[in-house]
Amino acid sequence: MKENDLISIIIPCYNDAEFIEQAINSALNQTYPNKEIIVVDDGSNKNTKVVLKSLEQKIDKLITQENSGQSRARNNGIKQAKGSFILVLDSDDYFENSFCEKAIYIFKKDSNVKLVTCFANLIFDDKTKNYIYKPKGGDIKSFLTSNSALGSAMFKESDWDVCGGYDESMTNGLEDWEFYIRLLSKSGIAEIVKEPLYNYRKRQNTTTSKANKAKYELLNSIFTKHKDLNIKYYDEFTKQLLVKLEKEEREKFKNKNRIEFKLGELILTPFRWVKSIFK
Repeated sequence: MKENDLISIIIPCYNDAEFIEQAINSALNQTYPNKEIIVVDDGSNKNTKVVLKSLEQKIDKLITQENSGQSRARNNGIKQAKGSFILVLDSDDYFENSFCEKAIYIFKKDSNVKLVTCFANLIFDDKTKNYIYKPKGGDIKSFLTSNSALGSAMFKESDWDVCGGYDESMTNGLEDWEFYIRLLSKSGIAEIVKEPLYNYRKRQNTTTSKANKAKYELLNSIFTKHKDLNIKYYDEFTKQLLVKLEKEEREKFKNKNRIEFKLGELILTPFRWVKSIFK
């Protein structure tokens, strides 16, 4: 590893005219000096294209493609990157200025590290909530049943190349988690900077929200694709699934005992009785 490795910051953008400048500025303002910024326009609308054109002087490269999804946008950006380290950044989010510097320090300190991300400050549309999300990181066993890192993270270009990049057939979400499974499947760990250095907007109609709607179909696809790992770590895999099921059951029980639920049941009961008569 060189003293001052180049970091290529890849920002896929699809119809994010409102937020893309803040994302680009957060890349520009990183305290780590040796970086390039590549924005991939994933078939955005005219308004976003106008904004991207006005920001072109701030970035090193603007790549344009037909709308094909985040995986292809990220892969296209990385293919044209010059850096030995890659940082992917969603166009509606932004990093705090010190992330790159702290991530590179972790890579230099431990050769076993293959992925670095951080805690995230979740920004909700109604701005009434404040929540810090704390991914746990770890080795492949931490990624068997769910993602233990953020979708925006840093990794080595050489590792991306060896494991085949992002799966471009995954256009409905969870492509980052699936990529991390392949990235860590042979060896290595994901490290977490234990500070909220990423600002993550929780919005409607994003790839993440769409992934939640297609949750079980996507889970089945990932579990099937990596069946060999689930068999290899069978005890850990089943333990994690059972913990998740137990947690969901507790949440259901808790919701059923909330006053709002009981009140709703009380109001709806006579309507259900009337409906049953006319069946």
